[in-house]
Amino acid sequence: MVLYNYIYMVLRRLLFVLAFLAVLTAGRAQDILFQASAKTSVSLGESFTLTYTLNSQGSDFRGPRLNGFDVISGPFSSTSSSIQSVNGRTTMSVRYSFQYILQANKEGTFDIPSATITVDRRTVTSNQLTIKVLRNGTAQSNPAQGQLNSGTPQQGAVQANTNDVMLKAYVSNSNPLQGEGITVSYKIFTKVPVSQIMFRKEPSFPGFWSQNLTKEKEKLQQYNQVIDGQQYIVADLRKYTLFPLKSGKLTIEPLELECQAQIRRQSKARTGDPFFDDFFNDSFFNTSYTPVEKSLRASSLVINVKPLPSAGVPEDFAGAVGNFNFHTELDKTNVTANEAINLKCVVSGEGNLQLIDKLNVSFPPDFETYDPKVSNDIRSSEKGVSGSQVFEYLIIPRKAGKFTIKAITFSFFDLRKMNYVTLTSPAYTIDVKKGTGDAANVTYTGANHEEIKYLGSDIRHIKSQAFPLTRSGEYFFGSIVFMLCLILPLLIFLGFILLFRKFSERRSDVVLMKNLRATKVARKRLRKAELYLKEQKQQEFYIEISQALWGYLSDKFSLPVAELSIDTVRQTLVQKDVGEELIQNFLDVLNNTEYARFAPGEKYMNMERVYNEALAIISRIERELR
Repeated sequence: MVLYNYIYMVLRRLLFVLAFLAVLTAGRAQDILFQASAKTSVSLGESFTLTYTLNSQGSDFRGPRLNGFDVISGPFSSTSSSIQSVNGRTTMSVRYSFQYILQANKEGTFDIPSATITVDRRTVTSNQLTIKVLRNGTAQSNPAQGQLNSGTPQQGAVQANTNDVMLKAYVSNSNPLQGEGITVSYKIFTKVPVSQIMFRKEPSFPGFWSQNLTKEKEKLQQYNQVIDGQQYIVADLRKYTLFPLKSGKLTIEPLELECQAQIRRQSKARTGDPFFDDFFNDSFFNTSYTPVEKSLRASSLVINVKPLPSAGVPEDFAGAVGNFNFHTELDKTNVTANEAINLKCVVSGEGNLQLIDKLNVSFPPDFETYDPKVSNDIRSSEKGVSGSQVFEYLIIPRKAGKFTIKAITFSFFDLRKMNYVTLTSPAYTIDVKKGTGDAANVTYTGANHEEIKYLGSDIRHIKSQAFPLTRSGEYFFGSIVFMLCLILPLLIFLGFILLFRKFSERRSDVVLMKNLRATKVARKRLRKAELYLKEQKQQEFYIEISQALWGYLSDKFSLPVAELSIDTVRQTLVQKDVGEELIQNFLDVLNNTEYARFAPGEKYMNMERVYNEALAIISRIERELR
């Protein structure tokens, strides 16, 4: 009976424990929550965070297949915990999260499928998300999906929005006259560090004559600007001067580029203790930066080009718009027939000088004329285009008499007076006398008067000088020159063999070859160090500088690398009769190289100073040893 009661009691307790464990397991299974969160609407090209949060420890996370979005980084996991104490009862919860940084690359509405994870050998599925991608405008996020719990912020959230980096286009005048110059500039506005700017598509200007004002490889000038209460760093990426060639609405296609923005990520964990939360969640401890690829596209510009006034248009008007001066020069007015004359016409001022390609010049019919030689001196800046356009005409009078070159007119539309202006040159009277006939044949082969060729006479004479003669019966075969031609290649071949042997013996002398190559090897390392200097790779730079100096000494004086030291360097240079001052300078450079690696201050200045000292001291030693 006692044994029966004992067995009954054990079985009863075992069933109670099993029931408790079953209830506990069922409760745990019901409490597992695997949830996805992200913005419900984003702008095209905007970067945002997709977060999966799990309130239990899991494994084998499988993310969704994403359509319409580029994965910039992720998934990266993080863990947060919180401790709460209520009425003496302490509870602790742990939250696991998996995050992606995505970028919207298509416009439309996209579904993000569920992700899965394994918890206690059971597969748990998250909820699905629907995200709307807008072309323009500010995307709004859904608080219910953007944040799981107001008391537990997401870890690793990327603190960025569409206004962190912007590309904008500006035009100096959106309603110019046809032919009036305007300036278009493209500026980048950023509140975060930006690097690796690559232009994916340059702007196009159909209907315009354009000139790029941006100098290649010029460092971008940066300045600060406040927009809507936010301070931005601004840099001018491109500037163009444009001249509209026709009237109407003309569209300037936008500039497109890609860059890498350093977006701030901040990780916050809540423990329930106000002291620890305030201390460890300080931005000094939790702020980090994540590189995010940004695709920027400036807006298109529509330019409404107004036509020039149709009333009072001069007959010789050819489209010049601006503020110009016009003058002419004739090098001589008294000539003989067939003598060349040079007429120079100069247009100077501000405006569309490059579009002035000809002048209305009328010459007498007895003058032989050629196309003008055109040269210019044009300067472009943000204020506009200015300079001069020069037309040089070469004219040749063929008959004697008095001839008149009529006044030359040049018409343009004056932007200051807003009307047409015609400038007139003086008329020129040329007195042509009868020539002597020496210049009867003047030929011209191009647009430049320097290409004129004067022939001595119209018929070339038969040559009358003596011709070289040779004796009959004398031949090249068997002559002294023939024998020299046979022997000379043999002598050259023997000389080549002797030089080759001498060169081989020289190369076999290892010490001599190392001595001869010492400077070459050192300069090669210095060139490599110069590349590291430009790339700001400090560690590699100092390694190359050190190897260049020590390697130069080892090769130049045949010293084993293991025996190199400050003392051996000094003794060797003294034996080579190197000056004490130069020896001390070399040793100072060696010491400065090691000191500069850890010296405070501007690293770039230290690297540049060390490079210049190393290059100078090696050159001085080479000159001293010669």
